[in-house]
Amino acid sequence: MATDGIIEVPGIILIILCLVRCAQYVMQSHSKQSRYFWLASVLVFFAVIRRELNYLPELFIPSDFSLLSHSYDWWEDSVLTVVYILIVGLLTYSWRYLWAVLKDVDVSIYVIVAVLAIIQYMGENAIIFPYAFGGIIEESAETAIYGIALIYLWKFNLTDFKSQTAKNLDLETATR
Repeated sequence: MATDGIIEVPGIILIILCLVRCAQYVMQSHSKQSRYFWLASVLVFFAVIRRELNYLPELFIPSDFSLLSHSYDWWEDSVLTVVYILIVGLLTYSWRYLWAVLKDVDVSIYVIVAVLAIIQYMGENAIIFPYAFGGIIEESAETAIYGIALIYLWKFNLTDFKSQTAKNLDLETATR
C-alpha cells in the first residue's frame, strides 16, 4: 500500500462489498448449483482481496516466521492453492448456472472490462503511459472493474434470474 497509497483503498472497499453481496446470494439461493456458484464467487473475491492486500504480511508477520518448519509464504501459498482448487471445483459443479449467468451479461460489459484490463496492464507495465502515472492508471482501472462488478451484483435479481432459468437448468432437481 505504501507504493500505491490511498488510491488502492476504494478498490478494496468495492471488493469487500462484492464479497458481501455474493455471500447474501449464497444465503438466498435455493438450489445447489446456484449456492455453489455464489460460494465460488465469494472465494474469488476473497482471493482478490488477498492479492490486493499483499503488503499485510510484511506489516504483521515477522520475516523469520515458521510453523511446523514451514515459512509463512509456504502456508499462504498452500491455503491459496486450496482456495483456487475449491473455486474450480465449485464452478465445475455449477457449470450450468455459471453458463446461464455468463449468457445473461450484456456483451458491452465484457468489452468494457476487457478494455479496462488492457489499460490496467499497460499502466502496471508502463506501456504507453509514463512510469510515474502507471500506478495511478493501474489502480484506477482496477477500481473501475471492481465498481462494474459491484453494480452488476447489486442489480442482479436472484429471484428473477431463478424464474427465467429454472426450466433450462432444471434447478428444482438440483435442489434435492
